[in-house]
Amino acid sequence: MNDTTPPLHPMEREQLRAESTLIVTVKSPDEFHDDVTEGIEALERGDAVDSTPTLSFTSYDELMATFTPRVLDLIEAIRRTEPSSINGAARAVDRDVKNVHEELSRLSQLGIVFFEENGQSKRPVVWFDELVINLPFDPETGDTMAAAP
Repeated sequence: MNDTTPPLHPMEREQLRAESTLIVTVKSPDEFHDDVTEGIEALERGDAVDSTPTLSFTSYDELMATFTPRVLDLIEAIRRTEPSSINGAARAVDRDVKNVHEELSRLSQLGIVFFEENGQSKRPVVWFDELVINLPFDPETGDTMAAAP
């Protein structure tokens, strides 16, 4: 993703606020495509589909690079303290504002946080209260070594 990723529509923000869990997983592009295709076909048949918000990465390394201990601390601090600005979020974790801004921008692009704008201030919002990381291992290929931190 890049800086041109469009912000969440207000309706999308409200839908996310109704959720309490974000599932994070690792899937190959083919697996992701198959899941999306199956979901669309189920909707076309009128079947119920799982609507739990899910963020899929294509590799364990990408997931681990995103959810570092510092990022998890930042997410938890925002959820706990509900800062009114990026500066407030930086103070909550005792870190440099520029660094926190960059991290929050990336998290926003991924849909992990969103910003509520109030004049010149942007308030970071963590919309979920539970983060579930699902690390599937392919038993046929034995692909488990990539999960080691």
